[in-house]
Amino acid sequence: MFDIAYIGHYTKDTIVYPHATRLQDGGAFFYGLNVVARMGLQGAVVTNLARADWHVVAELQKLGVQVFARESEFSTCLRLIYPTANLDERVIELTSQADPFSVDQVAALQARVFIVGASLRGEVPTTVVEALAAKGALVALDVQGFLRIAHNGTLTTDGWRDRAAVLRQVTILKTDAVEAEALTGEADRYAAARQLAAYGPREILLTHNGGVLVYHDGVFDEAPLVPQALRGRSGRGDTCTASYVSRRLVAPPSDAVVWAAAVTSLKLEAEGPFRRDMAEVETLYQRLKRTAQNA
Repeated sequence: MFDIAYIGHYTKDTIVYPHATRLQDGGAFFYGLNVVARMGLQGAVVTNLARADWHVVAELQKLGVQVFARESEFSTCLRLIYPTANLDERVIELTSQADPFSVDQVAALQARVFIVGASLRGEVPTTVVEALAAKGALVALDVQGFLRIAHNGTLTTDGWRDRAAVLRQVTILKTDAVEAEALTGEADRYAAARQLAAYGPREILLTHNGGVLVYHDGVFDEAPLVPQALRGRSGRGDTCTASYVSRRLVAPPSDAVVWAAAVTSLKLEAEGPFRRDMAEVETLYQRLKRTAQNA
């Protein structure tokens, strides 16, 4: 029995900024499990990737993560292009894709929470999400892996009209402001969160340029993102999801969203996954709590 188990592909990311290009290991589980492990939780992942990228498996194993990896002919390779200083504006190109997941890969897996962190639709079929939900655990899901489709090599969306079958299996739904608007037509993130909750998820976790909000039980809780520098936009949502879900195992949404904002703020200060000391998180978390109490 693991605390948190991920299902999703590793991604080999080429990140193109206006001033530089970087090659970076990515994928929701890679960013997320760096948080989970550093919080002292038992983490696992089911993933498919090319043998040439097996170094990611070894890196996570060194952190104490249990990796159930299946070799694929290709890894999922993405090219993330940020044309301006607004890091919510990006174009993502798909250059290769790992094999999709099957129900047999998760049949024996047990966890308190399953996090579905896919890169695009079809990677984690609806049948796999249903199999996870049937285990009786909490299911967290990042909407990007179901909203996105590949069209002529570029990731775009068709609105994901058949979303209801997946979303009714979900406990915690992660989105960002751009994705929420694409799904609901609502530019107002609060209205969009309410609409998404109507599909069944109990908690809507939404990131935007200025912060993080969670909608639960008819109320909103929020916390700002306060990085000292903005160097690591890629993996923001994955880091936020992992830190929020990990904290939710011991705390209510109103607390978990502040913790997630603290972890994510520190991650944004550097490229790659979160690798900071937890004492730094605690210090920033306490500062954000005091700010909220005095507001």
